[in-house]
Amino acid sequence: MLDKKREEVEMMTTKETFTQSLRKEVHDIWEANFEHPFVKGIAKGDLPIECFRFYVLQDSYYLSHFARVQAIAASKAENLYMTSRMASHAQGTYEAELGLHNKFMEVLKVSEEELNQFRPAPTAYAYTSHLYRVAETGTVGEVIASLLPCYWIYYDIGQSFKGAKPKEEIYRTWIDTYGGEWFVKLVLEQIHHLDRLAEIASETEKEKMKMAFTISCQYELAFWEMAYTQEKWLSDKTYA
Repeated sequence: MLDKKREEVEMMTTKETFTQSLRKEVHDIWEANFEHPFVKGIAKGDLPIECFRFYVLQDSYYLSHFARVQAIAASKAENLYMTSRMASHAQGTYEAELGLHNKFMEVLKVSEEELNQFRPAPTAYAYTSHLYRVAETGTVGEVIASLLPCYWIYYDIGQSFKGAKPKEEIYRTWIDTYGGEWFVKLVLEQIHHLDRLAEIASETEKEKMKMAFTISCQYELAFWEMAYTQEKWLSDKTYA
């Protein structure tokens, strides 16, 4: 059963908000995240560790660019308060999430040489490219819309699998991180920002926000598939 905080995320007012309408639009994509074998494998504890290792490397790459896009959003904000908050989110991505991934890399014995030779998989590269495109051409509202699915989907996964106790400690840590109190505050704040910005946005801008949000939702789902299959560039594949 969803806890009170998740209900707060999904039912912030009796009147449907902009973010609630976005969430409804992508319902099928959203729910597919919880059924993906990568996510279910973490909760059950039977995900091959090689898949999670691949994910950690790709997600660290993604987060390093996610933080940069958060900083761009800060520079686009029209008031100092939002500038300071988006800058704080960028710093938090570095300190909290990238710090967590660095610990994962130690446990997974990722070598310095491996890091130096790292190349992003096609989906990781495409997702970050999408974020940069929105950051380059869009308003602060469009940028936040492109970033929000990462926050919100991970929060929902953390809450949905909060009671899971996989034997693999690294999987328990991952679930606990995104089901934690610190994370819900960040999610609610970004939802609030986007709803406030949508109130003063034109219909054209709101359509662009919707597009940015929907594409990012597609990429979130594709990211699990990328990690589960350990996706390669076509030029790296061999064919019989």
